[in-house]
Amino acid sequence: MSTAALSRPSAPHRSWFRPGTALAFAVIAIALLWALVPSLFTSVSPTETAAPALRPPSAEHWFGTDSTGRDVFARVVHGASHSISGALIAVLVGLTIGTAVGVTAGAIGRIVDDVLMRLVDVLLAIPTLLLSLSVVIVLGFGTTNAAIAVGVTSVAVFARLARSSVIGVRVTEYVEAGYGSGGSFLGVLWRHILPNSITPVIALAALQFGSAILQISTLGFLGYGAPPPTPEWGLLIAEGRDYLATAWWLTALPGLVVALVVLATNLLSRAIQREESR
Repeated sequence: MSTAALSRPSAPHRSWFRPGTALAFAVIAIALLWALVPSLFTSVSPTETAAPALRPPSAEHWFGTDSTGRDVFARVVHGASHSISGALIAVLVGLTIGTAVGVTAGAIGRIVDDVLMRLVDVLLAIPTLLLSLSVVIVLGFGTTNAAIAVGVTSVAVFARLARSSVIGVRVTEYVEAGYGSGGSFLGVLWRHILPNSITPVIALAALQFGSAILQISTLGFLGYGAPPPTPEWGLLIAEGRDYLATAWWLTALPGLVVALVVLATNLLSRAIQREESR
């Protein structure tokens, strides 16, 4: 083997340092810092008047001001805690319940698999927005309830992927060897099947995180999320829709932030999938 070949980093190592992946990490890191420590980025209150109404973006107010004079950038920064925490709740709900259903169906098989997968098919047959709206109406409005509703809509997706991964791993030689050496069903499941089938599910969780932000923002835009004056991203976009002709920044800039965060999570998910496929 040539010296050049030996000096090259391995393909999986290189993939994490692609410009797109590095940029995605940066965007997600900034969004997380907004959610955790918004005071590092702005000292302006997101709910109090900071300047005359409908001021365009400037050096003093980066995203301009809204119809009541509140700083839009401050509202976007503080709104990250609501949207991102909601997305985390949604992913945890879908990941926990969906993975449990999928692993149970794939590992046990037979009638248990048939029953659980038919229930999953029923969930998949219901349009995502309709299902989330139905759950929100039952639970009540608010960011947390909207997040739970979005999580319920992703249960079926996680379940199908987890089942498929478990079935693929279940028939491998090392799993058969685990049973042959006297391993119990739960022992083999925990030691051999789960560790070797969970990576695709983690990649899906990263993808669903971005999707959850988008869906929670959609519910907020429709009025099913956090009530005003909470600076939730979907609500911010909705508040500016009456001023599109005169104050474009009220919807365009919060919408751009949502789009960038969603695209960043999608890029991160693809990076995880590339690592898993090597």
